[in-house]
Amino acid sequence: MFRLPLAARSLAALAAFAAAAHAHGDVAPQPMNTDALPDVGEEWLTENPYRGQGPEVWQAAIDIGDSGYNQNCARCHGLGGVSGGLAPDLRYLEAEEFGDEWYVERFRTGYTQNGITKMPAFGELLGQKAAWAIRTYLETRPDDGALDEATGRLLEIRDELAAMAGGGGGDAAALEAELTGIAEAVETGSGAPVADSVAYRAASLIAGEAPDYAAAVKTLTVGLSAAN
Repeated sequence: MFRLPLAARSLAALAAFAAAAHAHGDVAPQPMNTDALPDVGEEWLTENPYRGQGPEVWQAAIDIGDSGYNQNCARCHGLGGVSGGLAPDLRYLEAEEFGDEWYVERFRTGYTQNGITKMPAFGELLGQKAAWAIRTYLETRPDDGALDEATGRLLEIRDELAAMAGGGGGDAAALEAELTGIAEAVETGSGAPVADSVAYRAASLIAGEAPDYAAAVKTLTVGLSAAN
């Protein structure tokens, strides 16, 4: 299937937003708890501050952004960032300052066309930390079809982990390494270097001294089902 280059897709997403005819309506923005994220000051930034602050901050931003996006943005932009065509697919907004500047301006001021609010201004309602958490979540979404080649093996790994969750034997370290390898090969829509894919999440869940096999099984089951 033919795909536009990333930069062209980013510009297309911006153009689509300007032309979007789907109104947000009167849905009240839902508050987000951003206490787990570092403060970013009162002056609004033009570049995502959570992109380079280490894996713990990065993961916290994704988790908070995931919840915040799906409560406040998914109605128009699609669950998981996957647009149904009524509004632009924000996964393809470039994960660099160019994309950040456009994103944060739209988040702060909203968008009105012909006196109709297509998107409310979230800036004062949710705040800057929430804005960048949602941005981090969006820019780490896997590209369409990014897991297609690995789906068969991921289903096999899920079944192996299900057996381990039930008390069966298995090599958790080997499965973690394999999941990590799959995760590292997953491309994002935005060009961000790391995708928050189901493979990445499953690998994290079975790492360390207290692996949660059941949670990894659920993550793979739900994530692969949604992808298909």
